Amino acid sequence: MGVTTYDVMILDLSLPDGDGLDWLRKNRFRSTIPPILILTARDTLGERVAGLDLGADDFLTKPFKIEELAARLRALLRRRGSRTGTLIRIGDLSLEVASRTVRHNDQVLRLSRKETSLLEVLMQRAGNVVHRSSINAALYGFGDVTTPNAIDALVSRLRRKLELAGARTPLLTIHGIGYLLKDVER
Repeated sequence: MGVTTYDVMILDLSLPDGDGLDWLRKNRFRSTIPPILILTARDTLGERVAGLDLGADDFLTKPFKIEELAARLRALLRRRGSRTGTLIRIGDLSLEVASRTVRHNDQVLRLSRKETSLLEVLMQRAGNVVHRSSINAALYGFGDVTTPNAIDALVSRLRRKLELAGARTPLLTIHGIGYLLKDVER
């Protein structure tokens, strides 16, 4: 299995062992750092500008409403797809991000909006286990009501459609943890 990766990072500037801006200055441009939302009580223009100039993707000051935080996190997750390019290709599957078109070789697959979003999350992190909580956060909003097995059912439908299309890219269940889209060599 791969190393755990995260979809987004929330960074407070007042860390117990140092300053968040110093951490950002030293670490932001590592390839493994996800989009960063600074969430802090510091609200001066200089600190907001410094945080954004040092590589933060967004800045939210305390106090805040949870709905705004959730909306900003969803926006960062949507933007993340555009960072990976307009085409994501894993094995014999491809996803055109802008048009939301999924293909197996030259065949267009008919997937629901949620199935396409799930596949995008899995393709962006292919070869790594994607935790159920990460999938839930990416697919459902803060106030969305879902059943306990909503993700399982969605994965099952997506897996069935990929298998019917003849895709050689298996979607594996890692029991108790999440799911893994494995890239199989041709």
